[in-house]
Amino acid sequence: MDKKQKKRKKAAVVKDAVQENQVLSCLQSASKPLNLAELAAQFKCDPGILESLLQEMEMQGQVIRTRKNRYGIPEKMNLFVGTIQGHPKGYAFFIPDVERDDFFISRENMGGAMHNDRVVVRPLGFSLQGKRAEGEVIRVLKRANSTVVGVFDETNRQFGFVIPDEKRLGTDIFVPRARAKGARSGDKVVVEITSYPGLRRNPEGKIIERFGAAGDPGVDILSIVKKYGLPEEFPRRVLKEAAGISLTVPPEDQEGRWDLRDLPMITIDSEDARDLDDAVSLETLSNGTYRLGVHIADVSFYVKENSELDKEAFERGTSVYLVDRVIPMLPPRLSNGICSLNAGEDRLAISVFMEINNEGNVVRYDVGPSVIRVNERMSYTGVRRILEDNDAELCQRYADFTLTLQKMQELCLVLRRRRKIRGALDFDFPESKVTLDQEGHPVDVLLLERTIAEQIIEEFMLIANETVARHLSQLEVPFLYRVHEEPKTEKLEALNEFLHGFGFHIPTGKGVHPRFFQEILHKAEGRPEQLVVHTVMLRSLQHARYDPKPLGHFGLAVQYYTHFTAPIRRYSDLITHRVLWSVLAHSNMHPKQQKKLEGLMPHYAEQTSERELIAEEAERETVDLKQVEYMRGFVGDVFTAIVVSITNFGMFAALPNGIEGLVHVSSMADDYYLFDEKNYTLTGEHTAKVYRIGDKVKVQLVRASIEDREIDFELVT
Repeated sequence: MDKKQKKRKKAAVVKDAVQENQVLSCLQSASKPLNLAELAAQFKCDPGILESLLQEMEMQGQVIRTRKNRYGIPEKMNLFVGTIQGHPKGYAFFIPDVERDDFFISRENMGGAMHNDRVVVRPLGFSLQGKRAEGEVIRVLKRANSTVVGVFDETNRQFGFVIPDEKRLGTDIFVPRARAKGARSGDKVVVEITSYPGLRRNPEGKIIERFGAAGDPGVDILSIVKKYGLPEEFPRRVLKEAAGISLTVPPEDQEGRWDLRDLPMITIDSEDARDLDDAVSLETLSNGTYRLGVHIADVSFYVKENSELDKEAFERGTSVYLVDRVIPMLPPRLSNGICSLNAGEDRLAISVFMEINNEGNVVRYDVGPSVIRVNERMSYTGVRRILEDNDAELCQRYADFTLTLQKMQELCLVLRRRRKIRGALDFDFPESKVTLDQEGHPVDVLLLERTIAEQIIEEFMLIANETVARHLSQLEVPFLYRVHEEPKTEKLEALNEFLHGFGFHIPTGKGVHPRFFQEILHKAEGRPEQLVVHTVMLRSLQHARYDPKPLGHFGLAVQYYTHFTAPIRRYSDLITHRVLWSVLAHSNMHPKQQKKLEGLMPHYAEQTSERELIAEEAERETVDLKQVEYMRGFVGDVFTAIVVSITNFGMFAALPNGIEGLVHVSSMADDYYLFDEKNYTLTGEHTAKVYRIGDKVKVQLVRASIEDREIDFELVT
């Protein structure tokens, strides 16, 4: 057993004896920071054993160790733990974990921290403008950037610099010639940081990979893949394990399952989808209720806990859907093969049958393992054409399911009405889809609208997730909740200040109900301020994530919600399936298994939440990149656009296809424009001309920079 394994084992022993929350409670109630001996005396344990737990808590920022080796709670010591958000000019903003305003961190007070690092910050007072608190980084807890992707600039024969693609790093990386790995100016490279920045010193590094010159075909997307550390291939050990899995379902694997192969069911997905997680069936019962079946690929049957496939899936956390490729969570043999619910083939599934009344309430449900055979693979486009256009050819082709689709539409509207009544929010912001040619160049950008076909699947998956969450919570077993906490107090106060200008108000106090948000969205519908109200309200909400505790889902207006319906592409859903299997197999969970899962869930929640954010950023960046490349062909053209965001440096305007560009205040030469932070407006100092979110403007495209990922417009008067 090596030192790391011994340390982990030692920490596990401590966690069994003393819990983190006990240590935090002890330090919270103490009148001063405590040393190791004093803490050990409180818990009547060996100080040496307690030390490993404290080290782990210190690394996470839960406790702070002083120079005199005393431990305390950060806030009680006037210190804050959180994340650095860098700026291209070298300064940064510090986002605390606790609910309070951000801190401004000057370049001089960065303390060697870089963008996205986890740090400890000491408040310094307020900036010269008196609006924002300033702070200094006193400790870096966790580095976010061990490697950086950028362009090598060979300054001279002795050294060069890597200019990062991520501008928020705010500094170039010095590379001695001996560590440049033969790179030449203009090469795209990956540099490993060997020395982090100091007060007047750039970070230093060594080039570990060259993958082409900037501008070469495919290098742009590959740069983003490497920037976010996305795995390009599966390790041999994982592929070997996947190769041992049968591509058919033998009789022995069907034992103990519901045989649903004669039950008519379909999949509805996009035309280019290959990993089909979910199938649906629908019957109407004699009492007038609907019997909805949601059948999800039983990935947990093939991906066993602690297998090589499982370890790799945990590390990836999610499939990543880039503009030109998919980086799957599971090897194609599973994701596109035995786990994909392909039409006409026997597949293993977990099925949820829900009897739903005309009010949209689930009055009865059953969950169990099944073997299924999908009858038809249908597309969103095809279903829309059947239901909205009554397309004769498609109606004839899918005659066996035309009536079922009509009933599905009926149930979809019932479920939507139910969600609306309870106060669920529905921000309908359409997304852009970029079409590429065979060489990866963009040829078109279209705005995707959510049709009835997408709504059917969305509502059916929502109700299935909700039902499974309620089922598992009633059994009081540990699992991952999908949580969306209510807005933070300061965000709510700022939102109300903005809404007052339109005569709207959200009641505050102990807890805020999403119905208050929904009512304002309804009141603003069809009015000139609709877009600005929707935009600002959306910004006030927190980001959804995973958590072992049922903290509620504000956007959906439910207390219990989980992710169950996409185990091929989300590790969170795979965990939900494993927990379900555990209780299905034994009716209830063994205490030993329960305790084990309780210890694992916080780890699963942190990893899946983190990997989801990385995937979202990478996906967004590839779309932005190709949108900029597409717009290069239209420099000089004039467009009609809508103002979608306003900042102190200008306003962003969106074209009908969803592409956004910046109108910088410096280009608005007819007046000096002042930014109103509370009302999100730009007002001319002399002309009193006002620009608001939702205004229509005529703009000319003056710049589309792939290097900076920026599109610049100028107003056309």
